[in-house]
Amino acid sequence: MHSRAPFACNPETSRGRLHSEPGGEARGPRNIFQRDRDRIIHSIAFRRLRYKTQVFIAPDGDHYRVRLTHSLEVAQIGRTIARALGLDEDLTEALCLAHDIGHPPFGHAGEDALEAAMAPYGGFDHNAQTLRTLSKLESPYPLWPGLNLSWELMEGLAKHNGPVHDPNWALREIDGAFPLGLSQFASLEAQIAAISDDIAYDNHDIDDGIRAGLLTLDQLLELPFVEQRWRAICDRYPGAKHEALLRELIREQIGVMVNDVIETTKARIAAAGIETADDVRAAGRTIGGFSDELAERERTLKAFMYANLYHYPTQLAAAERAATIVSDLFNAYCNDAQLLPQEWRDSLPEEQPARARHIGDFLAGMTDRFAMNCHREIFGGQMEGPGK
Repeated sequence: MHSRAPFACNPETSRGRLHSEPGGEARGPRNIFQRDRDRIIHSIAFRRLRYKTQVFIAPDGDHYRVRLTHSLEVAQIGRTIARALGLDEDLTEALCLAHDIGHPPFGHAGEDALEAAMAPYGGFDHNAQTLRTLSKLESPYPLWPGLNLSWELMEGLAKHNGPVHDPNWALREIDGAFPLGLSQFASLEAQIAAISDDIAYDNHDIDDGIRAGLLTLDQLLELPFVEQRWRAICDRYPGAKHEALLRELIREQIGVMVNDVIETTKARIAAAGIETADDVRAAGRTIGGFSDELAERERTLKAFMYANLYHYPTQLAAAERAATIVSDLFNAYCNDAQLLPQEWRDSLPEEQPARARHIGDFLAGMTDRFAMNCHREIFGGQMEGPGK
């Protein structure tokens, strides 16, 4: 087992869970963060990520990434960085695996549509929905609601992108029951989970975009730092297959980013005199992340991806159809509760905004294909699926 740095979160000094658990958590030799990770992996919400959009809505191809495979790739990157920094790998992995659980169907198109539909009722935010799902909606235990995850995991999910000064209604409810120190920064494990997410989708979305024929290598080589790496790879492997060279480019870019995060984070820890996990929370800035130079390159890469992939005409058309499906379903369920499944109908609140939020919970949990099937059942087959 790797040695834990003094500024890492320590399962032995965890702030615990919201609900006490009888029996001393004696189901096998696992600490609190390992149990958190396992609860996430075994949850229904995690399994549903298999059929939720990453880049391509309801993709037909078996090789494109979905939320589930993306989350696994984030976890692999996160554990690598956590090990190098002496952080708690299990907590980092759990944060990486759980970070997208609150995403509704159809990726950001579905989220935008649900946000618009929920605007009169307090709005919708996928990050807050992740915590709501894990602390309330996913309830496999007989004595408490939710998965009853550790404070450190809940804190990390709430603040992995930095302090939250204006939480929405869902996060306010959770913080009211289990205060998460929203005005402070999160642990280094959470910060590493967040940057691992960026590293994964920055590079793997390129891979999927090229595979789908929506991106070309010539477009990508317009970025000088990518072109330089590509030329070096071609010189190193003369005569190699084009596909293998492309895969090597993605791997090298991930490696460059990972190494930059490790070295930059070590330097910031030393410069700020970080000695404990609470020092990280009180540092007043993000400690785990890219150097200024690489951060600028990453922003350039993101801008390129929005211009050339995410806003590609077929992607925008698919997003528009996806948004229509989500909006139609929300309105249909609000207008006729009999359309809801029995278990959701039985627990439907009478008063607003709780009633609309309950419907929002049902929609947010849907997979792409389930949402399309529900839309087809209610409205008929006049609308083809977003991925077609």
